Amino acid sequence: MPRFYLTDTLTDYSDYSLPENIVRHVHVLRLNAGDALTLFNGDGNEYHAELTEVGKRQATCRITEIAAANHESKLNITLVQAISSGDRMDFTLQKSVELGVASIQPILSERCVVRLSGERADKRVQRWQEIVISACEQSGRNIVPVVQPIISLRDYLRQVSPDELHLLMSLNRATTLGNIAPAPEKVHLMIGPEGGWTAVEEQAAFDVGFQAVTLGKRVLRTETASLAAIAAMQTLWGDFI
Repeated sequence: MPRFYLTDTLTDYSDYSLPENIVRHVHVLRLNAGDALTLFNGDGNEYHAELTEVGKRQATCRITEIAAANHESKLNITLVQAISSGDRMDFTLQKSVELGVASIQPILSERCVVRLSGERADKRVQRWQEIVISACEQSGRNIVPVVQPIISLRDYLRQVSPDELHLLMSLNRATTLGNIAPAPEKVHLMIGPEGGWTAVEEQAAFDVGFQAVTLGKRVLRTETASLAAIAAMQTLWGDFI
């Protein structure tokens, strides 16, 4: 059944005019009045609906049922991702949401190829949030992870809470995920850019309580490291097995 995200407050047996982006999908999928679809707005519920009218430029639906549907992992993962270039960042965020991350914090580190600030940064975050929403539509998630505003690594490290688990992907002073004990309920995973971390950046992270972890002896691309680590953590501490 097609799933679409709406920002509206949704209530049972109410009628809604669908926004243009959803109307376009309705036409692409060749849906007609009477066809079923599912809506969600990030409150954790699924809203089953029926199309009541489909026109060239508008479509309306009626909510027929509200269902509580918790598809979230018991492991709360914040992905702290150094911004990568090209489509790599888009791919990383899309797949990390499918794998179950709860929040995303983009950061700028010394070796980031992409430099974003001001209006360009705001537009990029907006685009990333749209990618996250699309990934939620595809994967059946009803809670939408938030993409936080871009900040520098230095500013991020200033706000680290000592009471939570913070992991840094690195080959230096690193242990494996399987050696982390006790099993956490919440974890912040920080992944470097294409050029990796500088020694100064790694030490700054260690100084505020980060633990270095590795996924083996092989050097992974930034997007591979993010997704492999998330999958491993979901297997060890989340809901994969």
